[in-house]
Amino acid sequence: MHATSPAESVHALDVTGLSAPSMSFWAAFDGESALGCVALKEHDPGFAELKSMRTDAAARGRGLGKLLLAHVLDVARERGYARVSLETGSEDFFIPARTLYAANGFVECGPFADYTLDPNSVYMTLELSRPAA
Repeated sequence: MHATSPAESVHALDVTGLSAPSMSFWAAFDGESALGCVALKEHDPGFAELKSMRTDAAARGRGLGKLLLAHVLDVARERGYARVSLETGSEDFFIPARTLYAANGFVECGPFADYTLDPNSVYMTLELSRPAA
């Protein structure tokens, strides 16, 4: 993310951030090759944030992003979150990500949690349907 966004607008997590107790992390592999990853950060029992969703350049165009997103949203629903939000870049590099999120029901929103207005960021949210009890 440092190659595509100004330093003050990079919200990517390192290994320490991804290891926090509030985080869940998944990776997709082809043999020993990591193809993509996604993380989910719990902010409170009803609200989580999609973090660190990445697909290796060599794996793009194969539907992996869609599969990772579907997986993390299934987990969010299973955990009973009412809402999942995310921050992504506003630069053209992030158009495929924003398109994927919008195609899956995410809509733009204002900053959430500890984010602030930033011209290099786009904030999106998805209200989740809770399964019937």
